[in-house]
Amino acid sequence: MTMNTSPHHTVGSDDQPPLWRRPVVLAAATAGVIGVFYLLREHWGHLLGLWTYLILLACPLMHLFHGHGGHGHGHKPDPSDKTKQG
Repeated sequence: MTMNTSPHHTVGSDDQPPLWRRPVVLAAATAGVIGVFYLLREHWGHLLGLWTYLILLACPLMHLFHGHGGHGHGHKPDPSDKTKQG
């Protein structure tokens, strides 16, 4: 019995391709892209009329889902950091 030390081999792996490379998933993704294309093509005039409202709606949604990670909330300065001391 030999041990497979490959980093891509996991215990119980059936050597199936990743989810995104399976034919059913590729076919569904292709059909989705085609569907979105035709939907946008047919309703582009309606979408342009609502463009300003969609941008205004995107602002609070981005604020909600951004996670506030870049604002420094809860960040305390490191006392061992001497670069900021004069």
